[in-house]
Amino acid sequence: LLERRLPRCKAVAHVRVGLRDRRIDRPRGTAGQSDQGHERGDVPGEVLLGRIAGMATWPLDLAELRTHWLSMFEPWDEMFTLASGLKADYRVYLLSNIGDMHWAHLDALYGLDTLVHGACASFRVGAIKPHVDIYRKAESMFDLDPAATVFLDDLLPNVAGARECGWHAIHHTDAGLTRSQLRALGVRLPAPFT
Repeated sequence: LLERRLPRCKAVAHVRVGLRDRRIDRPRGTAGQSDQGHERGDVPGEVLLGRIAGMATWPLDLAELRTHWLSMFEPWDEMFTLASGLKADYRVYLLSNIGDMHWAHLDALYGLDTLVHGACASFRVGAIKPHVDIYRKAESMFDLDPAATVFLDDLLPNVAGARECGWHAIHHTDAGLTRSQLRALGVRLPAPFT
């Protein structure tokens, strides 16, 4: 439903604030924490921004950094429309690798919880795609039957993770192709897409 403006979150920080090439989720001298700690909920957004500011080559205004950090996503309007339209005939859920700060911001802008029947946000469940844990947590939260679940994602590793769990998975790269793949799985598309 949402697209990152740049391939990875780190790229936004590097491009806009002049960071040295370092792992942004790890404080200096700390070993073993993955870059996904923020999305897993291990590192709160404000703490992460402080770490990013601490690695900058010049002093940063935290309010400006926060503004840039929060503006890295933009909506895929067609995917919003598709998800909303499918809700009439199907249970539609959101499974997202996302941190607390982005979730609060995007939910305020778009009402994420109202676009779907439920949401499994990685920071809330302590697991991220493509790890099996997040798919299993979604199954439990939403009473999903893996064989009857269709998953869309723009990243191949996440698609592979869903398939490993027995889900039907579509690598979303183009809205028209995604619609064709949904039809091939027997999904009835809403009126604007038929």
